[in-house]
Amino acid sequence: MSDLWAALCLVLVLEGLLLFAAPDMWKRAAVQLLSLPTGMLRRVGAGVLVVGLIALYFVRGA
Repeated sequence: MSDLWAALCLVLVLEGLLLFAAPDMWKRAAVQLLSLPTGMLRRVGAGVLVVGLIALYFVRGA
């Protein structure tokens, strides 16, 4: 369970780093995401999820 909390904390660190280092780029990306159809966002989200699970599988020692 502590690994899960550590992973969530790292997500917050990375999100905060992006907002701190490149806020204008983040705003432009958010505007572009709003213009995409919901179905495409779901497909992209599913793809990122699958890639993340596969990477986690290998990182945690397949």
